[in-house]
Amino acid sequence: MSTLSFYNIAFKGLSQGKHIFDFEIDRKFFAEFEGSILEDGQVNVRLTLEKQSSLMIFWFEVQGTVEVQCDRCLEMYNQPIKSKDRIFVKFGEKEFVEGDDVIWVSTNDYQLNVAQLIYEFIGLAIPIKKIHPDDEEGNSMCDSEMIEKLEKYIVREGEENPSVWKDLKKLLDNE
Repeated sequence: MSTLSFYNIAFKGLSQGKHIFDFEIDRKFFAEFEGSILEDGQVNVRLTLEKQSSLMIFWFEVQGTVEVQCDRCLEMYNQPIKSKDRIFVKFGEKEFVEGDDVIWVSTNDYQLNVAQLIYEFIGLAIPIKKIHPDDEEGNSMCDSEMIEKLEKYIVREGEENPSVWKDLKKLLDNE
């Protein structure tokens, strides 16, 4: 039995109104998604299900940290994340295209697994540019050795860096 069955929300017997579900996401959760770019983290998810007569609204509040790779120095670090997202769940025998925030379920269904939705909302909460935050004194927390290597090969506008061109020429000559 998959550990993702823990994320099944049985909505059939719920009364109309709001219902709250809390989930703690960790390494075991991310391991369930094959090829995942996320491997570890500590994330709290509060799901508020608002059940109405003809539809349900799922409100996801995501807050915590996930381990990501820094785009600058390639070291892993804990990235704080926080987001609020909403999904509408409608009932019907056939699916209609209404947008990214609508899910259609059969009138015969009695539960909905929200694991994939939680995974996607965590992924969407990660900033596009992932760089170590600065410390209290404003210094970068990136790997200093890697930053030194980057500074050696960086070419500023209007400058030429002959060592880079020499290295590239060596590569071309070895064809």
